[in-house]
Amino acid sequence: MKLGIILQSNKPEHAWNTFRLGITALKAGHRVEIFLMNEGSELDTIPDSEHFNISAKVTEFKELKGEIYACGTCFELRGKSESKACPISSMSDLLKMIESSDKILVFG
Repeated sequence: MKLGIILQSNKPEHAWNTFRLGITALKAGHRVEIFLMNEGSELDTIPDSEHFNISAKVTEFKELKGEIYACGTCFELRGKSESKACPISSMSDLLKMIESSDKILVFG
């Protein structure tokens, strides 16, 4: 199964759980893509904490061959031009993810 996940939140627990689910699905043999939009595009600025080690989850997700994309317009609105976590994408890329996924989940 291909799972598409849209992360719209910069809340640490939302991001952490998004990547936990993605990792679990990848380990079960599924393909997973995560698209960051709205506040979710701020993923690389969410600080790690005692309970939510987000950077470790992102690293593990990538090591398992999970794919991450970010909304370019959301980046521009925040004065950013690039992401440390993933390539910049577009609404067309989000649409392709939605069309090719068996299931779509939205966090945030």
